[in-house]
Amino acid sequence: MIETRTPGATLAAVPLFADLDADALDALGRAMRARRFRRGEVVFHVGDPGDALFVVTSGAVKITLPSENGDEAILATLRPGDFFGELALLDGAPRSATAAALEPTDTLVLPRAGFRELVSAQPAIRDALFAALAAELRRLTVHVEELHFLDIAGRLAARLARLCDEQGIAGPDGTIRLDAPLTQTDLASMVGCTRQSVNKLLGLFVSDGLLALEREAIVVLDVEGLRRASRR
Repeated sequence: MIETRTPGATLAAVPLFADLDADALDALGRAMRARRFRRGEVVFHVGDPGDALFVVTSGAVKITLPSENGDEAILATLRPGDFFGELALLDGAPRSATAAALEPTDTLVLPRAGFRELVSAQPAIRDALFAALAAELRRLTVHVEELHFLDIAGRLAARLARLCDEQGIAGPDGTIRLDAPLTQTDLASMVGCTRQSVNKLLGLFVSDGLLALEREAIVVLDVEGLRRASRR
């Protein structure tokens, strides 16, 4: 028999809701609706009305800023336990970025009214939300710093090292596996360069013994070496 988790049990693993008791989690779970997105499907576009908070329960989502010529800058990649869409709910402004599924993705969706009621009624949620917003602001500050002060090789090394910290799967031999569904084009969108430049730099990192490339993953052999490469 396949065991299925209730929405409340799923939400208990989300840091934003970690301080809610079981009854509050169950009530929150009943207020949310499940929604699944296909690989590549857009969750919302920049400029759309902000009408809901999304919690990733499986899969992966990218948050991007698209350009008029079809390029995009990837601001963040989100995995299970992460949430997005809160900014437009806080200030009532349209969506400030586009969200799209990187792979088949399941989410739980909390409408605007329920979100605002939750923030008002639960001080722990409000504190956790402020902490998450502060962390996101710090992350974006680091991203701007990298774009301005590092060359392309440094930016890519720094981003790969950060992905190791955020999403990497540690192996028993000290390696770190990045098997998130990120293409070389995605990496280029993260660091502000072309796919060809990323391809060349990955080859150089392989030659330097910093990583190995597999069909579906990047295996980081020396994360400290990547960090040193980002400071050259």
